[in-house]
Amino acid sequence: MKKIEWQGVIPAITTPFNQDLSIDFGFLEQHCKWLVDNGCKGVVALGSLGEGATLTREEKNQVLEHCVKAVGDRAYVVAGISSLSTSEAASIARSAESIGCHGVMVLPPYVYIGDWREMKSHVSTVLSATSLSAMLYNNPIAYTTDFLPAQVHELLQQHENLHAIKESSADVRRVTALRAIAGDRLRIFVGVDDVVVESIYAGAVGWIAGLVNAFPKESVKLFDLAMAGKRDEAFELYRWFLPLLRLDTVPKFVQLIKLVQEEARMGNQRVRPPRLVLAGEELEQTRRLIAESLANRPR
Repeated sequence: MKKIEWQGVIPAITTPFNQDLSIDFGFLEQHCKWLVDNGCKGVVALGSLGEGATLTREEKNQVLEHCVKAVGDRAYVVAGISSLSTSEAASIARSAESIGCHGVMVLPPYVYIGDWREMKSHVSTVLSATSLSAMLYNNPIAYTTDFLPAQVHELLQQHENLHAIKESSADVRRVTALRAIAGDRLRIFVGVDDVVVESIYAGAVGWIAGLVNAFPKESVKLFDLAMAGKRDEAFELYRWFLPLLRLDTVPKFVQLIKLVQEEARMGNQRVRPPRLVLAGEELEQTRRLIAESLANRPR
């Protein structure tokens, strides 16, 4: 199996649905191949953007199987590991390894917000359940649980397979704090689309991206320019991209990003309840924003 190298642009992929809201596995494979063809290093499935909480256990396994089938050893498949219970999360991690995934991204448990002792126990159990290279997902805005730099360092000391973090606090100072405490032992990925350039300049080496589902070429180009220190070119592209990237930072980010995919002709906007597709002025306003962005899309 191809050994994962935590760097570059790795999309947090959406889960495509048919009209009856069953999973469109054919499009899922097509989408994964298209993202990799356009320079992405792999895909992260079953995350927040992938509506993992609405998928059955069988569907989660099927999504991972089709992702692995689609990209083979050309790129990485990272399984988002999230559950209400620690035992199920550990079981999903074991399944991901047996299916052939290259890595896992470990989320805090849904719903229950515990203290550090409990969250450490949860994450440690999942990390110990697999030999796969692992990324910790820190998103205090969405999940309330906040893995502080000192706590991340503690996990690093105890788990050799913890190699990366998706830092979604939207606080660029966290990148420098993690760099100071962990050095090269931890690969830092930015997980909030509209702070990607700033985070790279602070020391991030990867981007778990959202709008990349519709704009992989632009996402990879922006990342590469920032990593190369080409500030003027990076910020020129960033200025065009920012109105779209900000759609990743609001509660309806799943509906918004899927709508962008539909307007860019790479997907549809179907979501599973309790989410509903956008309607009314919210829909029309977003369509106007997308249309303006497409009309001014860089060549």
